[in-house]
Amino acid sequence: MTLFTPIRGCLFASALTLPIVLGTVASAKEADITIVINQSPWFDGFQKVVQQYQDKTGNKVSLDVNPFAGSLEKQRTAVRAKESPYDILVMNAGFFIEMYKGGFLKPLNEIDASFKLGKDIYTFDDSVYWNASTNKIDAKNGALMSVPINPFVPLLHYRSDLYQAKNLKVPETWDDLLANAKALNNPPKMYGIVQRGARGTFDVTYDVLPYLWSYGGGIFKDQKNGDNTIIINSLESKAAMEMYLKLAKEAGHPSTAGQTQTNVIQNMATGKTGHILAVLAASTFDDPNQSVVVDKVGFAPPPHAPGFPSSAPLGHWLGGIPKNIPADRQKAALAFLNWFQSDEAQRAYAEAGSPPVSRAVLESDLANQPKYRWMKPLAKALETAKLTFVIPESAQVLAVTELRLNQIIAGQMTVNDGLNTMAKEIEPIMTKAGYSAPRLPDLKD
Repeated sequence: MTLFTPIRGCLFASALTLPIVLGTVASAKEADITIVINQSPWFDGFQKVVQQYQDKTGNKVSLDVNPFAGSLEKQRTAVRAKESPYDILVMNAGFFIEMYKGGFLKPLNEIDASFKLGKDIYTFDDSVYWNASTNKIDAKNGALMSVPINPFVPLLHYRSDLYQAKNLKVPETWDDLLANAKALNNPPKMYGIVQRGARGTFDVTYDVLPYLWSYGGGIFKDQKNGDNTIIINSLESKAAMEMYLKLAKEAGHPSTAGQTQTNVIQNMATGKTGHILAVLAASTFDDPNQSVVVDKVGFAPPPHAPGFPSSAPLGHWLGGIPKNIPADRQKAALAFLNWFQSDEAQRAYAEAGSPPVSRAVLESDLANQPKYRWMKPLAKALETAKLTFVIPESAQVLAVTELRLNQIIAGQMTVNDGLNTMAKEIEPIMTKAGYSAPRLPDLKD
């Protein structure tokens, strides 16, 4: 999922290397390290925590900052080089499996046998563990491969001031959301909801998944447990897409198919929409330099269809250490990750405006403060959040879904034709890779 943010009115179009240098520490305790990371709504908070680490330890950290796709390509190149220029790879939920299965990362207990994940750190559907013998995520028998960096899942952002004025209740179901969006819809001054529909690396697919899953649909039936039956053209998936389109048509932006994540966030920040479903952007909306809706945005887990739970796709980020770097840099990288998961660092991370990966911090006294009103909804959404992909072929599948979902939203394909086409195009990708991946019969008009 592409995570750009309109910080200071611009996007980072190229890599930025940000060495943060101390002037008061005589010598470093660990080797210098470089972290390759994406530019995203939580980056400023991460950068501040990195500075705290340097201030406290005297260890130097450089940040190589890129757009989403640029960071991914740098990581892919780095792990295949003789020696990686990066010591920590900040990997997205959609693509970390290819790093695990490719054998590119150093299991953390091979760097330090005594290292453990903190007891309050989320494992995000056990995604930090990998069994190289079975090529599966395996919390019981797998090796610890990474430390969580950020817990992003999509949350419903809504105008709490307008809810109060119109006596609206926070929606539980998609029908509730539709009713509330229609109540706030007054185009072109105000759209009831703005949805991301633009094609990207992992963009429209990510934002459609909460609809698909919460109707009992999806791309695959139960990929984590080995059932790769393709269900993107199921009746449940069709109902989910029809709800997405109904929201867009009856209370949404007139060009939903062209809306990027940046557009979605900017519409909320400029007071042009009553709702968005997006990764947490509280720090943007409560910053008077970036927003006209300061303290006017509330948060809730994604809605769901009756009889199903809210189903947020994990868009989290994991910090892994490549095996093709010297031992002293591996040790230094693990020292940073160990500090990052500490209670002190996680609380500082939250106070800097980024969601922590610690359950203890999300459920701490901070959650009762208006500034951190997003903490309880985030904790609630994480209870039923799940992994998007557990196969290294995710990029190939996403190339299909990004194109076809965008075409459905743009009206270039009917729902039936678009979903059937996706199923037909995903099947050979899976069978060529050696999976049993039957698809359903075509949807009929």
